Amino acid sequence: MSTPVLDTTPVAPPGKDGAPGRSGTFGLPTATALVIGSVIGTGVFGLPTALAAFGPISLVAFVLVTIGALALALTFGALSKRVRGSGGPYVYAREAFGEFGGFLTAWCYWITAWAGNAAIVVALVGYAEVFVNTDHVVGWSIAIAMAGLWIPAVINLSGLRNMAVTQIVTTVLKFVPLLFMATVGLLFIKTANFGPFNAGGTSIGGAISAAAAIALFSYIGIETASVAAGRVRDPKRNVGRATVLGTIGCAIVYILGTLTVFGTVPNAALQVSTAPFTASADAIFGGHWAGQAVAVAAVVSGLGSLIGWTLIIGEMPLAAAKDRLFPERFARTRRGVPVFGIVSSTVLATVLTVVSYTSFDQVFTTLVLLSVFTAVVPYLFSAGAQLYWLLARGKQMRWPHLVRDCGVSALALVFSFWALAGSGYQAVYYGVICLLLGLPLYIWLKVGYREYGETPTVPADVDSV
Repeated sequence: MSTPVLDTTPVAPPGKDGAPGRSGTFGLPTATALVIGSVIGTGVFGLPTALAAFGPISLVAFVLVTIGALALALTFGALSKRVRGSGGPYVYAREAFGEFGGFLTAWCYWITAWAGNAAIVVALVGYAEVFVNTDHVVGWSIAIAMAGLWIPAVINLSGLRNMAVTQIVTTVLKFVPLLFMATVGLLFIKTANFGPFNAGGTSIGGAISAAAAIALFSYIGIETASVAAGRVRDPKRNVGRATVLGTIGCAIVYILGTLTVFGTVPNAALQVSTAPFTASADAIFGGHWAGQAVAVAAVVSGLGSLIGWTLIIGEMPLAAAKDRLFPERFARTRRGVPVFGIVSSTVLATVLTVVSYTSFDQVFTTLVLLSVFTAVVPYLFSAGAQLYWLLARGKQMRWPHLVRDCGVSALALVFSFWALAGSGYQAVYYGVICLLLGLPLYIWLKVGYREYGETPTVPADVDSV
């Protein structure tokens, strides 16, 4: 077992009261906004369409996914108190399972971040095309997507302060309309719009598992405060609180908002809609002004989410590169910003977006399921790390707390396996390929540093072969 990874993120000198400096860090409000901003992107605005094929049974899946997401949030909160530093799932897996476990977690999470950005921007384009490119010409859709990916990259490259300000502003601008739809919208529900309870015609268990895999995408990002923990003031206190508060807030908006859309838009129309919340707002208020207002909120939401995730796609490989488990270039920063990590990951998201528009029929759903698979692997490692630590060292805890914490982490672990199984054969197929593509990189890194296993140098007998 490797030693715990300590926080190596530069911070300002302590103040007169001995408190940590504030330069390059942010507090609980921004940490919570980072969680909500990363979780609530345009995914939630496109999710009702992806779930409509299953019918109202998908709402059952959503509730179950919410329970699992809360278990994961509590697990991340507990882990953040025990292991310091940026990196989140990466540092937890590295501490519990060694360098290779940490590398696989960082590799998968990095793929999740930039592939997820491609999925977010596809949904953003759907709402932007309420105003422009209403005929959905592929070339213009790609152009809008490029702007959606690179504007957040420029904001992050300009500095942490600009990222923090825009994150809070966009979080408020998108959370209020969603909360409105999730409350006032409930008054306009018509049961006839829901359609068959199990519209897919498959078994109840199969429908719930498949819908849950898609619904899980809407919660990817609950761990972002722990990934950026090195930049959070008083992380032992604030990271866990931000994670749980952000997850609860998102859960309320998600479930009630999806229920509103299901109850205000006929199921057949919902299955082919590219902007389901816009369709719901138009059905509630009549005309187009309400739907256009929701479309604006969706675009702002997507940009806010992409701003948060663009920070994360630099932070995760930065933490791994400091431990020589990612290429050295990812560890280089300019004014504290991991420039190479942000730019290279945005380029990959750009390529994937272009390929998706030209090769996939169901662009959003395909990208969602791939992102879910690569996200679940770090979740599995994190839940496993917490359970491993509790069973190995938890004897010092009071037994009621030990039983509670073991139960929560076990639930998070089971939930992650369930989500993995429900992501479907195609997602698992491509996901496993993406996972194993990291092995050549790991070998190349170890050879470059002349390391064998987790030893500092290559043993003589190996060197002589």
